[in-house]
Amino acid sequence: MVEWIWRYPVKSAQGESVPCVFVGVDGPDGDRLWACVSADGIVVSAKSPRRWGRMLYVAASVATTADGGDVVIRVPGREPLVAGTAAADEALSAWLGERVRLTREVPPQPRLHRLWPQEPGMIPEWAGGAGMGEEEVTEIAGAVAGGRFVDFGAVHLVTTSALDALRRAGAPAEVRRLRPNLVLSLDREPAPGDHIRVGPDVTLRILVPTPRCAIPAAAQPGLEPAPEVLRAIARHRVEIPGLGRAACFGTYAQVLSPGTVAVGDQAAFAA
Repeated sequence: MVEWIWRYPVKSAQGESVPCVFVGVDGPDGDRLWACVSADGIVVSAKSPRRWGRMLYVAASVATTADGGDVVIRVPGREPLVAGTAAADEALSAWLGERVRLTREVPPQPRLHRLWPQEPGMIPEWAGGAGMGEEEVTEIAGAVAGGRFVDFGAVHLVTTSALDALRRAGAPAEVRRLRPNLVLSLDREPAPGDHIRVGPDVTLRILVPTPRCAIPAAAQPGLEPAPEVLRAIARHRVEIPGLGRAACFGTYAQVLSPGTVAVGDQAAFAA
């Protein structure tokens, strides 16, 4: 069953929970449409909490109007502003303490700042030269010109059973820390190659487990820093085919057939 639907109109900003959404081949409508870009052309991401953690305190939502849908951002202490305006860029720059601009255009060879967590086991095998607590600039594998600011797959999903296991491990499994698009109740955890039918129309193909970054431990509105989340995730490293082992939670999925998904819809593995 579909327990929760989330979308994140601006990369690394707070998302919005919605009762239903159309899921196209490139993901849920309104998801990761915009991102902030710094003066040096790097995509702003809370994967570097030291530099961009305040982005997690910015809220973003899709405001549907007769002319379409604007993305509205809410910077703490400021009135709501429309993405793509000078006022929005100025408010975000002041909040983040560095000149940024909002854009819908994925830069060529998009990159972001990434902080490798201090918790043992959180650095994936393919980043063997990285050091705990160090920061570096890495490519965004899923963001391509003309597309959205996704890290990899069009849809990111987690299961209620995985969240329950995280709680049993003593970690605060608040769903906002994991930033999924869909939270599903399923008979088991998805594996690469699985097909999942969601609602009457949508079919997803599971691609790979989701390697986790520093964000689940970062402070957010109403949530204190929680390094224990990363410690719990790091105890269960899994193999990503062709890359190596990594601390993962959730899965990335490809959309094979689009359609509308609503909270309460059935979700099950397809034959």
